[in-house]
Amino acid sequence: MIRHFVFFTAQHDGNIEPIRKGLQILKRIPHAQRLEIALNRKSEPTSREVDVVVYGEFADDDALTAYKAHEFYAESVRRVKPLREMRWAADYDMAQAVNTPDDDA
Repeated sequence: MIRHFVFFTAQHDGNIEPIRKGLQILKRIPHAQRLEIALNRKSEPTSREVDVVVYGEFADDDALTAYKAHEFYAESVRRVKPLREMRWAADYDMAQAVNTPDDDA
């Protein structure tokens, strides 16, 4: 299982809701097992710059690749890219994640 995170900052506060709406199109893509689009609560004092978060879970790399190749993904990019300042993305394979404390720590 691949976990997919994307963080967006808006160029202006007025762009936050249009970014969220533009990302909501991604929910129409069938390849994700789970996909959430949410506004950042900005409760972390040192990381208030992120405005919108996308979180997805995909069965494997092929599902994530198919998701990114979908026409609705391209439409979302077309709508959101002009409104955003920054975009950060991270993916990881859950099978490679550390799930237990290290005894040597």
